[in-house]
Amino acid sequence: MYTFPRYAAAGPEQVAGLVRQNPFALVVSSADGVPVATHVPVVVERLEEGRFEGGTLLGHMARVNPHWRSWESGTEVLVVFSGPHGYVSPTVYATDPAVPTWDYAAVHLTGRVEVIGDTLDVVERTVSAVESLREPAWEPTPASRERFTALLPGVVAFRVHVRTEQSMFKLSQDIDEERYERVRDSFAADNPGLADLMDRS
Repeated sequence: MYTFPRYAAAGPEQVAGLVRQNPFALVVSSADGVPVATHVPVVVERLEEGRFEGGTLLGHMARVNPHWRSWESGTEVLVVFSGPHGYVSPTVYATDPAVPTWDYAAVHLTGRVEVIGDTLDVVERTVSAVESLREPAWEPTPASRERFTALLPGVVAFRVHVRTEQSMFKLSQDIDEERYERVRDSFAADNPGLADLMDRS
């Protein structure tokens, strides 16, 4: 991903926050020279001093998906996390001339992937991470854990050892304060997640 310095994250906590709040990721690798991508839940296992580089991610996918079978020892993957995004119409600026744009937030992580055996642990940790974003959060019952266990033969778990991190938080930073507030207020009406991200940047 090409990044612009003026759209850098406010800090590592903003990058980690986007990943945690948007765990449905796109995992991309190459199989026989052809790009292959799968949308799967991926959660943070470990950060290294608050950063992803040197940390690890956990994910899982359906065993029938052939994507994971191309992951030999040392295979590099790209994991893409997309945050809130929205079109900015020139009508919002109330000035002329003006041009449209798109505001968005995204994090790209690359690293070495390994298929791991403890699928139940990965599934439960994924559920725990995602449920922590909800109120009230769901706690699996013994019957639900039995159901998880019954489904495990159809699931493959993996770990990504993160090597590089890139992020873009393009949130109208390059316009004057008056137009910035107009954009923020416009998003507050129909895209509150993006407005909230602007508030925290």
